[in-house]
Parts: sequence; C-alpha cells; structure tokens
Amino acid sequence: MDDDIGWEVDADDESSAIAELIGRQIKFWREAAGLRAVQFGERMGYGENLIHKVERGARIPRPEFLDRADEVLGAGGQLRSFKPDAERARYPRRVRDLAKLEARSVEVCAYNNSVIEGLLQTPGYAAAVFGCRRPPFSQDELDTRLAARMARTAIIDASKSSPVFSFVQCESTLRRTLGGTMVRQAQLEHLLQLARLRNVNLQVLPLDLEENAGLSGPFKLFKLKDGSTVAHSEAQLTSRVISDPKEVQILDVRYGMIRAQALRPRESLAFIDKLRGEA
Repeated sequence: MDDDIGWEVDADDESSAIAELIGRQIKFWREAAGLRAVQFGERMGYGENLIHKVERGARIPRPEFLDRADEVLGAGGQLRSFKPDAERARYPRRVRDLAKLEARSVEVCAYNNSVIEGLLQTPGYAAAVFGCRRPPFSQDELDTRLAARMARTAIIDASKSSPVFSFVQCESTLRRTLGGTMVRQAQLEHLLQLARLRNVNLQVLPLDLEENAGLSGPFKLFKLKDGSTVAHSEAQLTSRVISDPKEVQILDVRYGMIRAQALRPRESLAFIDKLRGEA
C-alpha cells in the first residue's frame, strides 16, 4: 500500500507550493490529534517515512489518502477539501497551463496533423499516443499524463458555459491506426459524437490538396474573455505559449486558411463516418 500514497511533486513552484501547504495542514492536524508520525502511519496503513514525505511536501497525497486522513485526524472536512488542489498539482505544468487557457477562453481553435487533438481523444487512443513515447514513460508517469488528458476533456460540455471549439484534423490522423483497429474505431465514433455538440465545429483537411497551409505542424489559438488571443505550439521537446501579437496574427491567418481548405463540417462528418465503415 505504501506505493499508493500519492505522486512525486513536479519540479515547478506551483506544484511545490500546493504540496507544501497540504503537508503543513496534515502535520498540523496530526499534532493537534496528539499522534506521532509513526502512530498516524499505522492508522493510515503507511510507513513513517512516507508520512514524513507528505508532510514535507515531497509527495502529493491521493484523494483517498486525504479522505482517510480527514477521518483519522478528525479534521471535519478540512483535509478533504484539498482534493481538487492535490489533483491539479499532480499534473505537469504544461498541462495545467493549457487547462487555465481553455478555462479563460471564449473560443479554442486547434489544428493537428500529427495525432487526434488531445481534447478529442478517447482514453484508449490517448494511452496509445503516450505509449509511443521514446524513451518510454514510467507506468506512474503514463498514468498521470493519461489522467490529466482525460480531466481536460471535461471542458467540452455543451450543457455548461464552456468555450466554442473549432478543430481541424488532417486526414492522416484519422487513418493512422494507433493502438490497433478497435481503438481507432472507437476514436472515430467518439469524433462523430463530439462533432454533433452545439459548441463543437470539426473539419477534416484532406490529403489530396494541392495547397496545404498546415504543413508547419500543429498549433492552437485561445481567444480569451478579455478580447486578447494567445497561441500554443508544441514540437519535439518544446511546448510554448505564444503571446507576441505579430506571431499570434500569423497563426490566426494561417488557421483561417486551413479552415477554408478543409472540408465543411457536414462533409467532414460524412468523411469520418465513411472511414469508420471501412475500419
């Protein structure tokens, strides 16, 4: 059970600050209950060393740990209330930054010619994408990244005041059989479901175009509630948010050209449905 106490702290200021805050609160309630770390660990089912790691902020406790600690220490829900913070802190900084931009946006635009865009991925497809990474992720890192990706997809919810989404997928990403035939089939079906949501516009950029404005690779545009626009670009070993107005303008123009070159939404749905039937 010791290995399930929580996650290693990501090496950035926000994760460290959250982990240290939670750790101090656990120590405060433990001492208020008159328990030594070894006694608290025995009641929790963990070793003393791991309890000290959590209290120092070296480990981010899992939600079930916080639930149990709240009960054992009689914290009256105070420790349990840190579960959303602990969940957020466990994810890599890049993921947290993207989630913040998505939450601040009125419109999110994304073009991808490498894989299915992250917000559109099924768990099986996402696991296949992360599994292709070389050198490979550890199982714990893979699980963390998969959980982070799936948590971000919750923002596509037409029943809430979520952003409007515009996605353009290169045809190659729809034909690539990552994870096998069944994973691809489920992913195509998922795309069809999402494309029917009121706040989602999904288009396919065909491979047989003589001109293609998207050859330079994937990127995103975030049109924020304050009227500004920022972009995000990801390539080999790099991930950066772009705020320079001139660079953002170039990508905005480029995205408009990509949308114009792509199939219209209704044609795109028919195209995806045809691919699903061929799978």
